[in-house]
Amino acid sequence: MIKVLIRKAELEDTMGIAKVHVDSWRTTYKGIVPDAFLENLSYEQREQIWKGAVKANHVYIAEDGDGQVIGFSTGGTERTGKYELYTGELYAIYVLKEHQGKGIGRLLVQSVVDDLKNMKLNSMLIWAIEENPACRFYEAIGGKKIDSMEIEIAGKKLKEIAYGWDANSEYFRT
Repeated sequence: MIKVLIRKAELEDTMGIAKVHVDSWRTTYKGIVPDAFLENLSYEQREQIWKGAVKANHVYIAEDGDGQVIGFSTGGTERTGKYELYTGELYAIYVLKEHQGKGIGRLLVQSVVDDLKNMKLNSMLIWAIEENPACRFYEAIGGKKIDSMEIEIAGKKLKEIAYGWDANSEYFRT
């Protein structure tokens, strides 16, 4: 396994986060989301979004031994207020395709879980497009399907699945 450091993101990490975000979308969602949408994603646009997110939220990065950002995660309070049993939310987690399957995702999830626990939140959910291969990862780490909804990206209707970890899940048991 490569040497990986998980740490809280800083503003100077936002271009690295943006690159992981765009590159991950292009590899993960190819053939799922319209190609034109994926081609129009830009590092510069995503960097601006992540500058705000790093200031407002806890964002964690995974960096390799050369200091390159190879993954990130972020989370906080569940955003809709619709799920009584799920008070926290894993807003996003992405790991570059070539670094997947090496335990980095688990470390990034754990960073968010630790934050949620510090905020006295004892459960979480994440939304994922049904065709996203990461759904298998969420199930492997104990996520249970709790809801679904239809979304639209670039004119294409897609199904999103909510995976949840309640207070009795491995992540939140004390």
